[in-house]
Amino acid sequence: MHAIRLHAFGPAENLRYEETADPRPGPGQVRIAVRAAGVHLLDAALREGARGPGPAPATLPTVPGREVAGVVDALGDGAPEDLLGRRVVAHLGFVPGGYAELAVTDAARLHEIPGRLDFAAAVAMIGTGRTAMGIVQFAEPGPGDVVLVPAAAGGLGTLLVQYAKNAGATVVGLAGGPAKTAQVAANGADLAVDYTDPGWPARLDDHRGKVTVVYDGVGGDVARAAVDLLAPDGRHIVFGWTSQGLDSDSPYVVDGVSVNVLGPEMLRRAGGPDPLRTLELRALTEAAEGRLTPAVHRFPLAGAAEAHRALESRGTTGKVVLEP
Repeated sequence: MHAIRLHAFGPAENLRYEETADPRPGPGQVRIAVRAAGVHLLDAALREGARGPGPAPATLPTVPGREVAGVVDALGDGAPEDLLGRRVVAHLGFVPGGYAELAVTDAARLHEIPGRLDFAAAVAMIGTGRTAMGIVQFAEPGPGDVVLVPAAAGGLGTLLVQYAKNAGATVVGLAGGPAKTAQVAANGADLAVDYTDPGWPARLDDHRGKVTVVYDGVGGDVARAAVDLLAPDGRHIVFGWTSQGLDSDSPYVVDGVSVNVLGPEMLRRAGGPDPLRTLELRALTEAAEGRLTPAVHRFPLAGAAEAHRALESRGTTGKVVLEP
């Protein structure tokens, strides 16, 4: 098979498209003929040598990627026989291997792709979608809410804009540049604002003191401006900081309204014996039933380095997906 392999930590150019041995499923595992593999900013951090979310640092060489969708083409001992030939999607957890034509995972991780949902959309929902479902647990929008979504043209922002609009909220989406703001408007935002324009906060003067929810994955100056727009009982839901924190001392506590949702609290709220699976199933159902439509930015598998560069430079819109 062909796969993207990383032999040394460093820049995107270190991602190499190579031919390597086909993986074989072990007991209780399946092999997936990959049709779409998700790319995440975490992948870029791991590529540079950051410690991963698992129990140990990544070992080299490695095949990055932890989100895949495709067709089951081989079974390990004990895996259910009826899985063979099924269209499936899975988050591989702490085990990499997604940037490849073939990937192996435990059968218990699989979700059958519902309805007519395509592979790229399914892989967007298994990771980014489940995160969106986790975030909205902390501030379910509804009629009367004014929701502000920074980075509204990204994979996660796209879903949060749609979710809030479906709930009847007024939605303000921030994005960088005219093309991205046009996409945010087309996605249903009531107001789409270009935050690369130095005077952008003035465009929100009518909403000052009226924003009830901020879904913030950006931090930095954008987050500071967003906090200034909050109503007295507003909620600033923080799930990332692609820019930087609000301040150096206590970055996500501002007048008692900010909530950092990264970590185990998101899983506790989801409930059930497997909270991540609960969120994944909810995300896939929302997409299959047409309530959420992920935006997808596609690259060929061989273009993984280009995909990483584009993602890191904010040159993508929607979920970045590699297609073998």
